[in-house]
Amino acid sequence: MKPLRVWAVARKEFLHIVRDPRSLGMGIAIPMLLLVLFGYALTLDVDNVPLVVWDQSGSQVSRDFLSRFAGSRYFTVVGDVRNYRNLERAVDARAALAGLVIPSDFAGRVASGRDAAVQFIIDGSDSNTATIAIGYAEAVARTYSADVALKEVRRSGGRALHSPIDLRPRVWFNADLESKNYIIPGLIAVIMMVIAALLTSLTVAREWERGTMEQLISTPVTGPELILGKLLPYFAIGMLDVTIAVAMGEWLFRVPLRGSAALVFGMGAVFLAGALSLGMVISIVTRSQLLASQLAMVLTFLPSFLLSGFMYAIANMPRPIQLVTYLIPARYFVALLKGIYLKGVGLEVLALEAGLLGLFGAAMVLLANVKFKKKLV
Repeated sequence: MKPLRVWAVARKEFLHIVRDPRSLGMGIAIPMLLLVLFGYALTLDVDNVPLVVWDQSGSQVSRDFLSRFAGSRYFTVVGDVRNYRNLERAVDARAALAGLVIPSDFAGRVASGRDAAVQFIIDGSDSNTATIAIGYAEAVARTYSADVALKEVRRSGGRALHSPIDLRPRVWFNADLESKNYIIPGLIAVIMMVIAALLTSLTVAREWERGTMEQLISTPVTGPELILGKLLPYFAIGMLDVTIAVAMGEWLFRVPLRGSAALVFGMGAVFLAGALSLGMVISIVTRSQLLASQLAMVLTFLPSFLLSGFMYAIANMPRPIQLVTYLIPARYFVALLKGIYLKGVGLEVLALEAGLLGLFGAAMVLLANVKFKKKLV
C-alpha cells in the first residue's frame, strides 16, 4: 500500500465533498440538527402533570390535602369539575392527564381516624407516563397520611410512631434523575452510526452510477488503497461530529462528562471506523445510491435506536431479542459512552465492550476489502 495513492484518492473524495454542499451538510449539519431535536424533544421526565379536581368535601381538610398536589412540582391543578362527565371530558380533550376525586365524607373520616378513600383517575393512553404519575400521587398520599398520623399521636399524647424499616435512598451517577444525562450519550452513538453509514454508503455506488469507476479500475490504485482513501475524509468529518456532539453535550445540554474525554474520542474513532466500513460494504454490494441509502438506514438507524439499550433496557426485552442485540455494534458504544459519561469508569470496567467494538471495526474493514474487486462485473 502506497501512501501517495491513498492520499490521491482521499484528496479526490475530499474535493468532491467540498464541492457538494449536500454531502457536507449531511456530514456536519444533520448530526447537529438531530442532536438538538432529539436532545430537547426526547425526554422521559414526567413533570407538571395536568390535574383536575372534584372536591366533594369542600372542607379545610380536603383543601389541605389538595395543597400537597398543588405544591408538588409533579402536578399542576388546571381546574375544578363538578361531576364525572366533566372530568371525563377534560381527560378526553387532553386538558388534563389525571383527575382527583375527594368524597364528601373525607374530612369526617380523617378526623375520626378512619380510612378515607380518594380516587385518582389517570389517562392510560401513555402507559409509561401514567405509571410514573400514579407513583407520584401515591407518594403525595403517603406523605399526607404520615403527617396526619403524626399529628394525631402528638394530640393524644401517645408515643411517637416507630417504623421498623428506615429506607434512605441514594442515587448514584445521576443524582437528579434527569433523563437527558443518559439520553444524550446514547444519542451520540445512534447519530454517529446512522450518519457514518449513510455518508460512505454513497461513495462507491456514486462512482458506478457516474461511470468513473472504470477509470479508477484502470489506474494502479489497489482495492485497499481505494477503500482507505475514500474512508479518510469521512473519518475526519466523523471525528469533527464527535467533537461537536461532545461540546454540545457539555455546554448546551449541561451533561457532565465524568470520565476521560480521550477515551470518548478513542472509542469514537474505533466505532467510526466500523460504521464507515459498514457503509462502504453496503455501497460495494448494491452499486446504487438510492438502494444503498435505504439499506443503510434499515441496517443502522432502526437497530441502533431500538436494540442498543439507548432508549429501552435490553434486560426487559424477550430473550430471543436480547440475543440479537449482541449483533448491534451501537450496543457496545452506548454502554461505553454511558459508563464514561455517567460513572466516570475506564477500560478496567469497559474492556469487554471496547474489545467487541474493536472486533466490529476490524471485521467491517476486512469485509470491505474482501468485497471490493477491481472488476467491471
